[in-house]
Amino acid sequence: MPRLLYSTTSPYSAKVRMAAAWLELPIEAVTVNTSDEPTDLIGNNPLGKIPTLVLDDGSALFDSRVIMQELDRMSGHKLYPRNAKKRIEAQFLEAIGDGIGDTLLAQVYEKRFRPEDKVHQPWLDAQARKTTRGLDWLNENAPRVTTKLTGGHFAVAAMLGYLDLRFGDLNWRRGRPKLKRFETRFAEAFPDYATLKPQ
Repeated sequence: MPRLLYSTTSPYSAKVRMAAAWLELPIEAVTVNTSDEPTDLIGNNPLGKIPTLVLDDGSALFDSRVIMQELDRMSGHKLYPRNAKKRIEAQFLEAIGDGIGDTLLAQVYEKRFRPEDKVHQPWLDAQARKTTRGLDWLNENAPRVTTKLTGGHFAVAAMLGYLDLRFGDLNWRRGRPKLKRFETRFAEAFPDYATLKPQ
């Protein structure tokens, strides 16, 4: 059985775990602490990043988008539309969900790993503006939720879960009714969201 090395707080891990659950793929989820640089993780991913998927043949895949493409293959291509235009739309949605996640993590790491007197506030402000622009764009272009969820849906939902976890005071729902409605409908379509989103 493939093993997914992941962190419970990571939006990228959450995206992959949710997609695997949706597709009903038999994957063992194993939590790791990247700061400890565990042998199992470093031995399979020299970058020491999560998520990392270790396949049955011992080979490993990393970067969440690469893993999502493998999940698509494993499921018989049920995660991304076969139609070229719709597939690009799903991949674009995944890219913006992950991209907003990147801006969020950049802010968290700047505050967590730099001494307080070294934190560069203008850089933090620039990341926050990217976050706001991305969320506003998603509100204006909120994806429709149907019976066929895609990698893009899972990326956006995982990012919103991370917002609640690390940026609760931001209140991303205020002034973004379409994006709020997306989250509600996604949670209805995928009840495991409550337990698999970043915790």
